[in-house]
Amino acid sequence: MSIKSSIFREYDIRGIYEKELNEHSVKLLGYYLGQKIGGDKVVSIGYDARSHSPILRDYLTSGLNEAGCTVLDMGMVATPVNYFSNYQKIEDLNPKTSTHYPLPTTHSMPSASVMITGSHNPSEYNGFKMTVDKSPFFGSDIYALGDEIIANQDKVIPDNTKKIDIDVKTPYVSYMTEQFSHLKNFPKKIVIDGGNGVADTVITDIFDALNFDYTGLYLEPDGTFPNHHPDPSEEKNLVDVKAALEKEGDIAFAYDGDADRIAVLTHKHNIKGDQMALLYALKMKNPTVIGEVKCSQVMYDELERRGAKAIMYKTGHSNLKVKMKETNADLACEVSGHIFFKHRYFGYDDAIYATLRMLELIQDGIDLDAEIDALPLVYSTEELKVETTEEEKFAIIDKVKVLLKNPPSDFPEIKNIIDVDGVRINFEKGWGLVRASNTTPVLVTRFESTDEALAKEYEIKVNELIKAAKVSL
Repeated sequence: MSIKSSIFREYDIRGIYEKELNEHSVKLLGYYLGQKIGGDKVVSIGYDARSHSPILRDYLTSGLNEAGCTVLDMGMVATPVNYFSNYQKIEDLNPKTSTHYPLPTTHSMPSASVMITGSHNPSEYNGFKMTVDKSPFFGSDIYALGDEIIANQDKVIPDNTKKIDIDVKTPYVSYMTEQFSHLKNFPKKIVIDGGNGVADTVITDIFDALNFDYTGLYLEPDGTFPNHHPDPSEEKNLVDVKAALEKEGDIAFAYDGDADRIAVLTHKHNIKGDQMALLYALKMKNPTVIGEVKCSQVMYDELERRGAKAIMYKTGHSNLKVKMKETNADLACEVSGHIFFKHRYFGYDDAIYATLRMLELIQDGIDLDAEIDALPLVYSTEELKVETTEEEKFAIIDKVKVLLKNPPSDFPEIKNIIDVDGVRINFEKGWGLVRASNTTPVLVTRFESTDEALAKEYEIKVNELIKAAKVSL
């Protein structure tokens, strides 16, 4: 069975179990990833609730062992717990070693980690999120890895599932309960929706240790996701948690399948990622905050007004982590609910940590609804997707850039264009965005204006431009 190049994506490796991610492809992934890491290195592996995740763990382990790496297995965990392992001394993870597979004495911390997860994708999907030397392994590194695997796909990797079991959950829970000990006996009633993902491999342990009053929905990990799809950025997936909040809560949170994205709900608002960033930044002194190109202009303007430094950058959790490191930023966000804290934390996206920081704001007297209500009123669309092909999506963006140099006479007046990721067109009273998705064959568009009719006009005119770009290819 030949290996498809389409599984190697911008931010991770992703595909359908057995059809694309199978014994052959995943063993090779482990081997050539181990080669790139350097061999003789320590790699920690975790996986999500999908039934095939432990199977892929074994395949990956065989490949890493063949490359000369030592494998640490943390079992079923949330993605941020997997990331957390990169910052811990191996001896503090209670490694279960044996004489047949001893722990190298030359490494005090893992050299890399791999999270096996399909995130919020349907249950037949799975994937791999990789971190090497505490930095995301993505983009050109993934594509080069894919090329090497495809060029050597006749190589046979023997079974070798030797690994050292470790416990990352206990130190993670201890870290959180210590860092947020001031939240003990938090007085508000909390509702959480795990979406049958892996949030509750740790979250209720933390909540119980802090003596929170909470109601949990769908906390049992179940990779078939029997209650609703584990994507909290979709309103239809929030129906049950909203009902529970209305009935018995003061604040609610929902999580995606691997617990690196969060939704924050009050009785009045579904607080989006860019709005969360504004809230979190209230308790930071002159922070540097990075947002993606889909974030509201309100976020950038409000941060600047407060004396913060606001940076617009590419969409994607890997892109934002790298930019945070480069700029020494305190915080980064995506509209979809990826929130990254360098301020008091490690600089990766962690929905459980973000939950505790939001509760901290409430305890400090921040009225979430009042803060959101005080922001300038704008009319924003959700992400609107335009179907295309993998072959054409980037070519369409390039053509749109050309057409914008001499736009149609009835096109809204352009103030300026930002092309850090696709095209963000700034108008007098709003903006429109067109970017190619790095993970699917679609163009992603979003529109915003202080005037509802103008937001619709921007949408219509930009879509006309996209159609013209398609025709001219």
